[in-house]
Amino acid sequence: MISRLLLLVSLFYESTQDGNGNEKGVLHCGPQNLKLESSDQMILSTWEDDPSCSALRDVLIYELVVLIADQEVHHDEVAVSPDQIGSTHSWNWTSYLVLECASHSLRISSRYNNHTSPWTHEKTLPGREASKKPEVFPKDKVFAVGSRGTFCCIMPPGQVFNKLYLTGYDSLNMKPTKIGNHTYALSVFLDLPSKNSCTNVKCQTSAYGACAYIGYPPGDRDLECETRDLESVDCLWTVGWRTNLRKISTKYQLNGSDCPDDSEGRCSQKIQEEVGERNWTLTAQNKLGKVELTDRADLMTRVHMFAPEEVSASAVNARNVTLSWRWKVQRYSNLNITCQVNVSHIEANTMSEAFGVDLRSVVVTDLIPNWNYSVAVRCGTTEHFWKWSKWSTSVNFHTRGDVPDALDVWMLTRDNQTVITWKEPQANESHGDILEYEVSWTETAERERLNKTKVDLNNLSVSLSLDPTEEHVVTVTARNINGSSSPSTIIIPRLKSDTANVDTDRIIGSDGGFSLSWSVSSAASCGYIVDWCPASESCSVEWLKVPPNVTYARVFSKNFKDGVRYSLSVYACTNRAPVLLERREGYAREKTIEDDLFQPLKLNQRDSDVEISWEPVPLRNQTAFIHGYVLYVVDNNDNKVCSVSTDDPKASSLTATNLNINTYTFTVKAKTAAGEEGTTSIIVTLNSQTDNLIQIVSISLVAVFGLLSLITILCYRHWSCIKHKVYPPIPTPVLKDKWLTGDKNRCHHLRVDQFPHSEAGIMDVPELHKPGG
Repeated sequence: MISRLLLLVSLFYESTQDGNGNEKGVLHCGPQNLKLESSDQMILSTWEDDPSCSALRDVLIYELVVLIADQEVHHDEVAVSPDQIGSTHSWNWTSYLVLECASHSLRISSRYNNHTSPWTHEKTLPGREASKKPEVFPKDKVFAVGSRGTFCCIMPPGQVFNKLYLTGYDSLNMKPTKIGNHTYALSVFLDLPSKNSCTNVKCQTSAYGACAYIGYPPGDRDLECETRDLESVDCLWTVGWRTNLRKISTKYQLNGSDCPDDSEGRCSQKIQEEVGERNWTLTAQNKLGKVELTDRADLMTRVHMFAPEEVSASAVNARNVTLSWRWKVQRYSNLNITCQVNVSHIEANTMSEAFGVDLRSVVVTDLIPNWNYSVAVRCGTTEHFWKWSKWSTSVNFHTRGDVPDALDVWMLTRDNQTVITWKEPQANESHGDILEYEVSWTETAERERLNKTKVDLNNLSVSLSLDPTEEHVVTVTARNINGSSSPSTIIIPRLKSDTANVDTDRIIGSDGGFSLSWSVSSAASCGYIVDWCPASESCSVEWLKVPPNVTYARVFSKNFKDGVRYSLSVYACTNRAPVLLERREGYAREKTIEDDLFQPLKLNQRDSDVEISWEPVPLRNQTAFIHGYVLYVVDNNDNKVCSVSTDDPKASSLTATNLNINTYTFTVKAKTAAGEEGTTSIIVTLNSQTDNLIQIVSISLVAVFGLLSLITILCYRHWSCIKHKVYPPIPTPVLKDKWLTGDKNRCHHLRVDQFPHSEAGIMDVPELHKPGG
């Protein structure tokens, strides 16, 4: 009974297999001869099919499982089609961990129509055994910036792990994990390239570690090919990231031929003549990647010439020079060439161009006499221009001297004198040392009467006494060793008040100068002249000249001072005398007016009104525009009583009204754009009207008493003179007859009124002479 049952089961099983394709022995189909190898971090595996697999008619699946330190980390499948059964199969996988860090095992099984073979096939690649010292892996490995690197430290048995880190990275963000009994791993995002040397990976202390080379794949770009000598191709490109690491050096090839190891964005090759248009391919490759660059060009249209050689200056004159040079490449003699000449000196650079076949020389003009120059030359092809060559070596030369340039002359009137002034010639205008100046003048109506005077080289002006009723022509020349300059002429008009019809307006300075504009004048045939000087004192005038089509000037001088008012005048330049158009006054920069501006302050009391007055403020003390004045009245309790103001800058007094008898502080301030300045104060006690009357009477009495005293003193000192004038002495009569001298000691009384004579007769007393004896 039992034997019959077993036979039925066997027949059923066989019938079932026949129903699935009649594939006998399927459960024996699987892998055999599994082999496992490694390359860097890659696991390489191969295996074969069991002979029983040859009967299969459908796809056979192999399942593979990777274990690291006995932990499953990866699962994969390989499908084998019936026509591949019987051949050797392979599979590889790259581990995130270098193989030295831990053992890597591979298990394999087969699956066919829901039947899976057991995991009986397994191979293991053992990791590095622990040594007596900590070891870090991988060693000297190359990583790309932006990738993730995993490092491990294998500790000796018995030692306690402390830390694993990369120099230059934040150790606080590094958290190693334990992957084995003695092994710890650290995964880091590598965003910093190694500098000069490798990046150190340290375990425990700095004594144990490994190098990691972190860099970039080739990033070269912008390939451009040209020819310089017409015999070779010279390709240039922009080099990508530079890591300066030996392990990540980039190798270059141009059209399959190696470039020198020291190629830094340039690679050259000899070419055949007339190669025409073609592709030039550059390959750049390092351990992290590869890039190909292509440029298509006809080199004969891309000629990048070498710089001219042996440039020299010959035939150096006052205002021109001849430059010559030679070519490094003889084949340039067939080219149509354009050259640029850069002429530089202490003040400016100028550029000129010259053209020609086999161009080897050029004449440079418009030079400054007696001047130092430096010149350089660069060239390029005229037809199919590609690039300029490099500049040649600079050549220095000094031009010959010449007569001075015409002087910049101006005039002003001062104290009935006409001052002719001129600007000192600069070095680029004098063309040699100035020896002297010559000024000549004459009346316009009498040109034959020419006056001349020599002026020392240290003086830049001369005062002339000219007839104010006549127009004069004045010319000024400068002389150096080479001769005299062309004459500069200015016409001095008849003296007239040309300023009477020209108002003076205010101008506000900005940035230490003045921005001046004016209306167009039809009389300005040769432009305009703007002059300026301090308004409060005699000065050396400064000026500038403006072209006819310009009615704006930025006026600036190194002599401008803050708080000084300047007078600016605009003249029209005509074919005759200059014509005054406008006049302005202003400050380059206003300055705070100092206190005690009003000296002295005077007080005049009229009843309950008090007038405070002051002398006009001198212009030299006005360091800003005064827009008016304000008077503040404060009593002895510091209470503000009143304030009075005016917007008249010419005012010289302010009156406070209806003040009580008290002691007050009167303060006067000037109003400016910056506020109230120039504070000046006086303290005054006001008097009543009775006090004023007593004061007037007292003063009158004192004056009368003083006058009487003076008269008395004068009369006393000159009493004898006054007495003689008012009451002259009457002379005593002299008796000459004897009848008058009978008794010498007797006094006779004479009655004047007994004589019937007039007053005149009385005064005319006859002189009586006594006879001798």
